[in-house]
Amino acid sequence: MNWAEISIATTTEGIEIVNGFLMAHGVSSVMIEDANDFKSFLSDTTVHWDYVEESLMALSEAETKIKFYLPDTPQGFETLSQIRTDLPSLLADVDLGTLEINISYREEEEWETAWQKYYHPIEISDRLVIVPEWETYTPKEGQKALLLNPGMAFGTGSHQTTKLCLQLLDQAVRPGDRLLDMGCGSGILSIAARLLGADEVTGVDIDQLAVKIAGENAALNGIMDHRFTLYCGDVTEDQELANKLGEAPYDLITANIVADVIKGMKSYLYRFLRPQGTLIVSGIISERSDEVADALKQEGFIELVRTEDSEWTAIRFKKE
Repeated sequence: MNWAEISIATTTEGIEIVNGFLMAHGVSSVMIEDANDFKSFLSDTTVHWDYVEESLMALSEAETKIKFYLPDTPQGFETLSQIRTDLPSLLADVDLGTLEINISYREEEEWETAWQKYYHPIEISDRLVIVPEWETYTPKEGQKALLLNPGMAFGTGSHQTTKLCLQLLDQAVRPGDRLLDMGCGSGILSIAARLLGADEVTGVDIDQLAVKIAGENAALNGIMDHRFTLYCGDVTEDQELANKLGEAPYDLITANIVADVIKGMKSYLYRFLRPQGTLIVSGIISERSDEVADALKQEGFIELVRTEDSEWTAIRFKKE
């Protein structure tokens, strides 16, 4: 098995916050290289040394980093993709540093193409199947095939969070619905909604790469038209975008992100949804599902359905 070593550049003050972010994304084991800790170590101990290796001295000037490893598997690729998508939205009251991600591979084979061998058609329901662009597949009668080339954007249908969200979406979407997909990633939820009967779909993501890939996937499925709209931006900081999205309330909103981002956007989700409309949230570690549900209920949402797979939860709500 191939492995990727990933490092995220941060600051001493940002270590705890970034580490918590990684834990929320399923990364439980990390290595921390803190330049300040090493400086303190040197100041306390070099008086006893006659010589210090230059490579060790260099650590005192190095950037603080958090390192971790992910396997060359579909799960590893999905985890890395979601981390890359969500990291720019990480907010804190302290300087988090550059948050630059660097990846090195233990084998020469690069993930960007190697991961494709793991993806095969994924049947979501009797109405929907996800088919990688490079695969040949004949859908069942009445089943829509969603063609997908996720690239490095989160969302292939194989990860529990995406699959749970797709299943709830399949149950909820109705012909003629207007849908808003917050954190659209590869565009999989937005495209699925159109294929399942939604009349208009709008996708939003803070990552320009994700928006580009979502557009390419929409074109791949023949739905990149005036009824499929994509925006790049953060509604919590871009008031113009928030006002644009709030012009006409949506019938259905999906948000397959992470717990903290969902909680941070709860007022916008309520604002953008019509009365009696449906909200589907996913990307939530099960141990935090009650916390997210309570926050949304306080905003005025009513919980309808909660589904789980492994350690992940998706929830469907109705707006009062």
